[in-house]
This record gives sequence, structure tokens and C-alpha cells, in this order.
Amino acid sequence: MRRTVRLRLTVLYSGLFLASAVALIVVVFFVFRFLPSPPAPVAPGQLDVPSPFPESDRVVRSSLIGLGAMALVSAWLGWVMSGRVLAPLGRMTATVRRITADRLDRRLSASGPDDELKELADTFDELLDRLEAAFTAQRRFVANASHELRTPLTLQRAMAEVALADPGADLRAVLERMVAAGQEQERLIEALLVLARGQQGLTRREPLDLAVLAGGTRPAPFLGDRALMERLVANLLDNARRYNGPDGWVRVSTGVRQGRAELVVANSGPFIPQERVGALLEPFQRLEGGRRAGADGLGLGLSIVAAIVAAHHGTLDLRPRPEGGLEVTVTLPGS
Repeated sequence: MRRTVRLRLTVLYSGLFLASAVALIVVVFFVFRFLPSPPAPVAPGQLDVPSPFPESDRVVRSSLIGLGAMALVSAWLGWVMSGRVLAPLGRMTATVRRITADRLDRRLSASGPDDELKELADTFDELLDRLEAAFTAQRRFVANASHELRTPLTLQRAMAEVALADPGADLRAVLERMVAAGQEQERLIEALLVLARGQQGLTRREPLDLAVLAGGTRPAPFLGDRALMERLVANLLDNARRYNGPDGWVRVSTGVRQGRAELVVANSGPFIPQERVGALLEPFQRLEGGRRAGADGLGLGLSIVAAIVAAHHGTLDLRPRPEGGLEVTVTLPGS
């Protein structure tokens, strides 16, 4: 027989009731057996004939009969009440079984009093929200990565087919363009590998200083992965220079704030609407909304920065400047 929670609760309820009843019977038995009681009055002319069964024995026998009956009733009540208490869990289980990777939009949406079961359902719904967002981001990332990788491959194939169809084609020029397309693919694959490594977390930590890595003036010591942090600084500085005005500037500052190492990279440049800042952290998303990789970058710079910061258990804050440009603040746990 399967030992379900309902069965265990029923046994627990019945066991507690029986233990209490037995304790009560024992107390009553000792009261009747050992505590003296005044003799019953006898009418004139009536003989005082002692009963063949002491009063305590009759009380115990009656109590045991009542105990057996109440044990059956308590077991039935325990089974019914535990079923009512666990009914929401049964509905949650049925709903969870219908949730798959392709149907993450389902929610438990528990109703009723604000008790532990509703708190459990709400927590599970929050988990499903995070899972749905992660699956959606993963599908979008795979689609965008496939598009970015397919573009240079298609270009290389087209150039090779044109060169083969034209005997007088300049093979050197064609090969140079194919090598350039291959280098673009290599940059993209390397960026994807760094992004994946940042999302996996850290395997080693060593004492580092943001002032040394970024060229700041005030020390900002912390523990982290040197290769990942060098890539983080390089991406921030590259973005600050790439997306800037003709006579723009880039400002880098480091320091310690409230016991945490801090790096701030600010630049001039075009105005960025506040509602578009979040999109800058998504892979292959650029401010202008395109996904073309080329002189304007791969669209992975800030995504890699966000992954590296998360791996170091830090925080990343992007604030558009009112006069144009962006201020990026990275804070990391101090060493």
C-alpha cells in the first residue's frame, strides 16, 4: 500500500486521538481504583450487597468500548479532513503535469486563504515566470545566433560561386573577402564562447583590482576571473568609443563604495531613451533595432558584460545621460 501524505496524516490524527483517550482512561482508572470515595447511602431495611464487579472495572470496560468506537470515527474523520486539506495539492499536481517546455504559460493561480499552500503556489508561479522568460530568451538567442552565423557563410558561398562561374575573376580579391568573412565568423564564435563561459559561473578566483584593469585612479580590489574581467573592461571601453560622437569623450573611474568595488564608464554620444536601455543587454540587439554585424559590432558586448557581472555576483546599472551618451556602473563584492 502506498504511504501517501493523506494516509500518514490520517494515522497521525488517529494516533494522537487514541493516545489522548488512553491517557484519559488510565487517569480515570487510577482515580476510581486508588482514591477513596464515600460509601453510597443505604436505605433502612435494605441490605448492603457488594457488587461482583468493582466500579472501576465497569468504568474501564465502558471506556474501552467507547474508545474502540471513537477510534473508528476518528480514523474516518481524519481521512476526510486530510483529503480536504490536501485537495489543493492534488489540483496543483494535475496542473504541473500539464506544463511542458512548450506550454510554460500555464499557472497554478491558487485561490483561497493566504496560507502556506497559496504561498507555495505563488512561489511556483514565480518560478514558472522565470523559466518562461529564460526559455524565450534562449529561443531568441538561438534564432539570432543562427542568423548571424548564416550570413557570412552565405556570403562566402556566393563569392565562391561567382568566382567559379567567371573564369576571369580576380581570385585574390575573392579570397581576401572570404578570409574577411571568416574572421568575422571567428569573432562571433569567440564572443559566443565568452558569453557561454560567463553564464556558467566562475571556476577560479584571484585577487584583482579594477583600477589596474580599467586604468582607474582609485583602487577597487575584488576577487574574480582575470580573463573574464579583462573582457568586461574591453567590451565597456570598446562600446564607449564605438557609440560616441565625432568630438566625444570617454570617462573611466574606479573606487570602493560601501565595501564593494565599483567601475563607472561614461561617454558622450547620441541620446538613448530610457525604455530602450533594457534592450541593450539582450544578445544581438542594437539601439537602432537591427541585427547586422559589421563595423558597428556584433551586438554581444553588453550581453557579455551582464553575464560576467552576474557570474561575479555583482550588479550592472545602465543610465542614459540627459545630454546624450550612457553611464555604465559595475559593482562587485570587495575582496
